[in-house]
Amino acid sequence: MNLHGIVSGAIGTINPFVLCTVKRSTGYTTSADGTQVPQYATFTASVQVQALSNDDLEQIDSLNIQGIKRAVYLSGEVENIVRAAQEGGDLLIFPQGVMPEGTTWLCTHVLEQWPDWRKIAIVLQVT
Repeated sequence: MNLHGIVSGAIGTINPFVLCTVKRSTGYTTSADGTQVPQYATFTASVQVQALSNDDLEQIDSLNIQGIKRAVYLSGEVENIVRAAQEGGDLLIFPQGVMPEGTTWLCTHVLEQWPDWRKIAIVLQVT
């Protein structure tokens, strides 16, 4: 049962959904000078941004992530960084003015994963 789908309309009246561009990591290529250049598949998603709850903050505390953090609810697959497997690192790009702190955010941790939606911790990136 997609509970998020059931309540998202009511939640959206208080905290509206916003469109963002998702840059899903597909790996990297190596340039002539040996540097790695990230590659992405790009699509648009409707997301809802919220503050991280106390439980969320406790869950990501040991990741030692500094900076401005938020939680995002979205339908679709977005992955956090998995350093050991050298994968993940998806980016969310918000239109100018949607997120007052900046536009580019890195998916750092999947807080909840369900068949129809995910809750992701994101952190602001310096562009």
